[in-house]
Amino acid sequence: MVVETKPLAEITHEAIKILYQKLGIVNTVRFLGQFTVGYGNYLEEREALFGDLTLDEIISEIKQSRSEGSSSE
Repeated sequence: MVVETKPLAEITHEAIKILYQKLGIVNTVRFLGQFTVGYGNYLEEREALFGDLTLDEIISEIKQSRSEGSSSE
C-alpha cells in the first residue's frame, strides 16, 4: 500500500479545520495556544516593569490610569 505524503502545511491546515468544526473557534485557539513557545525572560521583564512596587501599588496605578482614560473621552 502506497500512501502519498502531504506537505506539512496542508496537514496543519486540515487539522485546524477539523478542530474548528468539532471544538469551535475559541476552544481551537485555546488548544493551539498551549503549543506556542513563549519568548523573552519574564523575570527580567517583570523587574523592568514593576521593580519594587507592591501588588497594591500596581492595582492603584491601574485604577488611576483607567479613571484618567475615561475622563478624557
